[in-house]
Amino acid sequence: MSAGSNLRSEDQFLCSICLDLFTDPVSTPCGHNFCKTCINQHWDSTSSCQCPICKKLLETRPLMEVNTFIKEMVAQFRHEAQQKARSSSEQQAARPGEVPCDFCSGPRLKALKSCLVCLASYCQTHLEPHLTSSRLKRHQLVDPVENLEDRMCLKHDQPLQLFCQTDQTCVCSLCPVLDHKAHEFVLLREEYEGKKAELRNTEAEVQQMIQERRLKIQDLRESVKISEDAADREKAEGLQVFSDLMDSVERNKKRFMKEIEDKQKTIKKQAEGFIKHLEQEISELMKRSSEVKQLSRSEDHLHLLQSCRNLKAAPPTKNWTEVRVHPPSYEGTVMRAVVQLEQNLMEKMKELFELELKRVQKFEVDLTLDPKTANPYLILSEDGKQVHCGDVRKRLPVYQERFSYIYQERFSYSVSVFGTQSFSSGRFYFEVQVKGKTHWTLGVARESINRKRSLTASPQNGFWTVRLRNGNEYKALAGPSVHLSLQSGPEKVGVFVDYEEGLVSFYDVDAAALIYSFTGCCFSQQLYPIFSPHDNDKGDNSAPLIICPVSQMFPLKLHE
Repeated sequence: MSAGSNLRSEDQFLCSICLDLFTDPVSTPCGHNFCKTCINQHWDSTSSCQCPICKKLLETRPLMEVNTFIKEMVAQFRHEAQQKARSSSEQQAARPGEVPCDFCSGPRLKALKSCLVCLASYCQTHLEPHLTSSRLKRHQLVDPVENLEDRMCLKHDQPLQLFCQTDQTCVCSLCPVLDHKAHEFVLLREEYEGKKAELRNTEAEVQQMIQERRLKIQDLRESVKISEDAADREKAEGLQVFSDLMDSVERNKKRFMKEIEDKQKTIKKQAEGFIKHLEQEISELMKRSSEVKQLSRSEDHLHLLQSCRNLKAAPPTKNWTEVRVHPPSYEGTVMRAVVQLEQNLMEKMKELFELELKRVQKFEVDLTLDPKTANPYLILSEDGKQVHCGDVRKRLPVYQERFSYIYQERFSYSVSVFGTQSFSSGRFYFEVQVKGKTHWTLGVARESINRKRSLTASPQNGFWTVRLRNGNEYKALAGPSVHLSLQSGPEKVGVFVDYEEGLVSFYDVDAAALIYSFTGCCFSQQLYPIFSPHDNDKGDNSAPLIICPVSQMFPLKLHE
């Protein structure tokens, strides 16, 4: 058997208990091999006699004898391995930066291991005693390290074998007696294992943080991709809209130009007809003029008189005195073209608003009114979806939560109520029926607004609302208020909020028209939907505000 084949089958010479080459190998009745000392110590520590490999239970503990064949095979394997190691190590002299063997007398070979007990580094040849000697095999071998003298106590010239937990430093066996009295000590290996466990935990935490950040990067990239896709779709839709608008403008321009040109062609054709008729008359008259002129030059009395009798009658002519070509009237032509263009644009705008409304309706939230914030004059339905103003101030229970930040007070001055849900991120949408009312206010407000006294509703005071007064006066309470000119009063109002974008928009749901948008808002607190049906106004404003479910009533006319 060659050394190469022996090296390839090294595992068959290892004891499964000490994981080292067999020392005095013995065989169990079940056919497995162990070091004699290892198997005896194993059986000494257990109450039963069982094979460590196959777990076969032996009725009696056998008397173990050294297997000479295996022992000789192990000796041969060790010898050949050493020979091969020596032959290969001859070519492995330590190079700059590598740890040399401390025991080579000639060229110092590259060290394979360092012993933390002997404080020395060994090449393969000089490492042999640490691999074969039972006493030296207990020493701790590590990969080659330099400056082993740094592992000696500078004060006592002893190996650093202990760790002072009080001073968090490595010490020798004399330090606890001489310099570190009453301190807490552990073996270097014990502290090493503890620190290693801490480092493993730290590494696990770091890896977890790395993984979380990689996932966050992936999430951000996916968000960017989604945003890019949405931007591409929006650009495509926008370009299509503007293309349609440009086509509409071009069609109206061509229609306008054609109307002008058609009128001009009509006038030109009429004038050309008159001119042709006049030219025909001129031709006939010129012939007669030539005949008359020629006859008038005759000096023969008889011939002239006879010729005059035979002279043709004057050709019939038209009285052209009142004949005129009247330029066409172009007044209103441009205006009619612009009106037609406006109608086309309005149709396109309606399509766009229908599309926008359909999109924001996807963010519908199921709202209910919060009785804990309602003004005492307000009457809420049992399902929390309707509110109107009564004529009598109710005695209401005192809620424990009103002492908290959110429920600091119910509305005592403004005839208003909050929704129970609040929002501090994302987008949300809800619809409110305002049919039959002459006064109302709708929108969102900051949670911290003072509900005990009168406040001017404006973004500066934490309100983003739209209101109706006297049945036809619509205003956006933007501070200062913005008068809104609506073609018809909405019967159902949609409210859309994009917290991150700082956007609050109001829609006439039935007309699919935008009422008003607050843009560039800076939200820093939770937002609550706010509803104010206002006073009963002797029954004229008795209709309730009703939170309605969204009904998808508009077909999608543009590509989403």
